[in-house]
Amino acid sequence: MVQQARDLIPRLAERAERAEELRALAPETEQDLHQTGLYRMLQPERVGGSELDYGILVDVGAELARGCASTAWNLTNLASHHWMLAMFSQAAQSRVWDEDRDALIASSFIFPVGKARIVKGGYRLSGRWPFSSGVGVCGWNMLGGIVADSAAAATPGHCIFLLPRSDYNIIDTWHAVGLKGTGSHDVACEDVFVPEEMTIPVANLMGGAAPGSAINPNPLYKLPVFALFPLILSGIALGNLDACLDTYIATTRDSTSRYSGARLAELQSTQIKIGAAGTRADVARRIMLAVCAEAMDDARAGRVPDIETKMAYRRDVAFTTGLCTEAIDLLYTASGARALFTRNALQRQFRDAHAIANHIAFNMDIATAAHGRVALGLECDNPIV
Repeated sequence: MVQQARDLIPRLAERAERAEELRALAPETEQDLHQTGLYRMLQPERVGGSELDYGILVDVGAELARGCASTAWNLTNLASHHWMLAMFSQAAQSRVWDEDRDALIASSFIFPVGKARIVKGGYRLSGRWPFSSGVGVCGWNMLGGIVADSAAAATPGHCIFLLPRSDYNIIDTWHAVGLKGTGSHDVACEDVFVPEEMTIPVANLMGGAAPGSAINPNPLYKLPVFALFPLILSGIALGNLDACLDTYIATTRDSTSRYSGARLAELQSTQIKIGAAGTRADVARRIMLAVCAEAMDDARAGRVPDIETKMAYRRDVAFTTGLCTEAIDLLYTASGARALFTRNALQRQFRDAHAIANHIAFNMDIATAAHGRVALGLECDNPIV
């Protein structure tokens, strides 16, 4: 699977500029991702998926991002929703996968904007959700919401609602400076009925058995979803840095300074920048994969990590993404005015790096404060972890 992703890098790099122009992935890229089976790497084997360990998200995301960060972002996002669907009820899984095992599912887990109320047989959902990456090619959407009368009814407040394409509208909002090809538009619905079986309380996604465990017993589907959520995207930061390093080395190896005539490869400052960026890449990769391995080991042993461990996962992954952003900043700044031209891939990699870093999951102030809070014995203030 990793090799299949690696084989796509040249094609994705050629299409990266076009993806930015389209504000979406090119149709031939979508076809490549389907044909390689990459979308289905975490889907249960019983419905034709690969059912690989969680770390594959980091590995594949990093490879694809070496060609195009927008492609990698959408691939890992949408692939992770097959993983999540395997935790839903059997009825929800059947409704999606019996119709189309290759179905794509978008998401937006901005819970406060989704308002649900309990009705007979399910819920009525309304809201407008931002940042639904890849939504244009998806037939379904997982939308986060809060059940308004949950306290009185003794039902979970935070839920995910699985809607078919006919039940929500796409609002063209994605005019961004980075990750331009992800098509991360808003979606909205008004008073839509969502059957009970097409929902899942977030409490069932915090680790251990979920409703789907009866038919999908692999420990993969017992991982704590939102504790590990940042890893769905962190590999893209890593692969984007790998690409930036490749670009920087290729453009400086045989170049000379226009002012001094000095060969750039002979300058110690050039060598230091490459070493510093490479160190950050290696450390980030090791931490990301170590978190994935630890989480899988716990799941296989039937252990659910405590809240401090969950917060440490999120803290560590935010840290790794910060390392990747720092490294790209080093390389971009060292590249001087050459990096300003749109023909230079460095400018896109720089923009994409900062778009990735601006995701709330990678905000170090939030991630470190959340871990510090529980380490001090205070109650966790993140209701979905």
